[in-house]
Amino acid sequence: MEVRGQLVRFALVGAVNTGTYYGLYLILLTWLPYVAAHVLAFVLSMIGSFFLTSYFTYRTRPTWRKFLLFPLTNAANFTVTTAGVYLLVDVWGMGSRYAPLIAAAAAIPITFVVSRTIMLRPDGRAEGRPAEPEPRNGTHGARQEPEPSAVDAV
Repeated sequence: MEVRGQLVRFALVGAVNTGTYYGLYLILLTWLPYVAAHVLAFVLSMIGSFFLTSYFTYRTRPTWRKFLLFPLTNAANFTVTTAGVYLLVDVWGMGSRYAPLIAAAAAIPITFVVSRTIMLRPDGRAEGRPAEPEPRNGTHGARQEPEPSAVDAV
């Protein structure tokens, strides 16, 4: 049931993100060229989407690592929708007017999985627990002997 709730919240965030992007695009279009308006609206809506996805969809703490990986969700969406449009139009002969809508709908589960992987993957520390210290001798992952203490010297 939890995954279903996350998927519903993911779709809601997607709808809000689309509306935010389009509203920002129209506002920015009043004084910027359309490409600049598109890029700026896209970046701003993606930042907003990151925080909504973090807090609302997955109810997790945002981190810099997640923030930097978050654009991969858009890359996954772009890849799937582009391939989907190509397959629907050029391979299966569907009209180009509605193919992007079907491809976008087909991309939702894949984008959801990528998003869920990024947002719920541990950042090297669990909630409320500090990360384990790095080894001192540079042998990451290797078992280390404890350093001698003053008590050991006596």
